[in-house]
Amino acid sequence: MSQAHPPEPTLFVAPVWSDAQREANFNAWLTGLASAHGLLINSLRSASADASFRRYFRVDSPQGSRIIMDAPPDQEDCHPFVRIAQLMAEANVLVPQVLAWDQAKGFMLLTDLGEKTMMQVIKRDDPQANQGLYLQAVDALIAWQTASTPGLLPEYDEVLLRRELALFPEWYLARHRGVAVEGEVRRTLDDAFKHIIKCNLAWPSVYVHRDFMPRNLMVGSKAMGVLDFQDAVYGPITYDIASLMRDAFLSWDEDFCLDITIRYWEKARKAGLPVGDDFGEFYRGVEWMGLQRHLKVTGIFARLTLRDGKPQYLADTPRFINYIRATCERYRELKPLLRLIERVEGIEVASGYTFGRI
Repeated sequence: MSQAHPPEPTLFVAPVWSDAQREANFNAWLTGLASAHGLLINSLRSASADASFRRYFRVDSPQGSRIIMDAPPDQEDCHPFVRIAQLMAEANVLVPQVLAWDQAKGFMLLTDLGEKTMMQVIKRDDPQANQGLYLQAVDALIAWQTASTPGLLPEYDEVLLRRELALFPEWYLARHRGVAVEGEVRRTLDDAFKHIIKCNLAWPSVYVHRDFMPRNLMVGSKAMGVLDFQDAVYGPITYDIASLMRDAFLSWDEDFCLDITIRYWEKARKAGLPVGDDFGEFYRGVEWMGLQRHLKVTGIFARLTLRDGKPQYLADTPRFINYIRATCERYRELKPLLRLIERVEGIEVASGYTFGRI
C-alpha cells in the first residue's frame, strides 16, 4: 500500500493595502503582538468586509484562529464596539473578546467565533428546517434584551428615527430615482413618517442591536455568536425581531415569520420583557418598526451605491420595496405612501393582488 500524500499547504492571500503608511503601521503592530499571542503571521488572510470602512482579517495561532479588525480611526470609532462587546458579554451573549487594541491606529485583535454565519447554513427552500437556528437567535436576543439598563446606550428617539427615515427621500427617491421631493410627495412622506414614528415610540425600550440578522450571527458549537453590534442603541423592543425576520438579504413566507415571532413573543413574556399581552398588537408593532427599517435601509443602499461605489447592495432593493408595499397595504394610514411607492416603481397593481412573501 502506498503512503498517503500529505495535504497541500493552504495558500493565503495577503490583504491588499491602498495606503503604504497604514500597511507599515499594521505590520509593525502585528509583529509586536505575534510572540505574546502566538500569531502565525504567514497565515494572515482576508476574512470579510462590511458596508462601513472596517475590514476583517483572520490569522492562526496554536490556540485557534483570531480575527483582526482594521478600522481607520479617522473613519471608524471603535470605542462603541469595545463598550458594547463588554455589555453583551455581561449579558451572557457570545461575542468576540478583545485581546489587543491599538486605539490610536485602529487595529484590534479579537477571538474568532468561527467561519460560518447563520446565513451561510440556512436552507432557503425549507423554512421549517431553520427553526432551530432561529430559536437560537431568539435566545441570544432575549438574553441581550433582559440585560437592558437605561442610560448606558444612545437613545433611539424621535430625532434618530427622523434622521434615519430622511435617508429614503434624500438618497433613494431624489438621488437614485430622480423624484422631486416637494409638494404632494413631501406631504405624503411627512404624514407617513409621523404615523411611523408615533407607532414605534409607543413601544417600551430595551437594548437594540440594530442589525440583528443572519449575516451577523455566527453558528458555533455552543451558542449563537453575535457580531456587528457597535451601533447598538436603547429603543423600541420591536426592532430586533423585525430585523431578524424581515431580513435585508433574505425573505420568508409570512407563516414562517409569524411562527418565529410568536415563539419570540412567548419567550419574551416569560422572561418579563415588555412585549404586551396581545400578540396581534405586538405583531402590528413589529410590522411598523420593520417599515421604518426598510425605508432607512433602502436609502442606505442607494447611498452605498451612489456615494461609496458599492452597487451590490442596491441589487436587494426589490426585496425592500416588497416589504414596504406589504406593510403599507395592511394599514389605512399608509395607503398614500403605498401609492407613491407604486408610482415611483412603475408598478401597476391588478385587482385582487396579494403579497405572498413579506
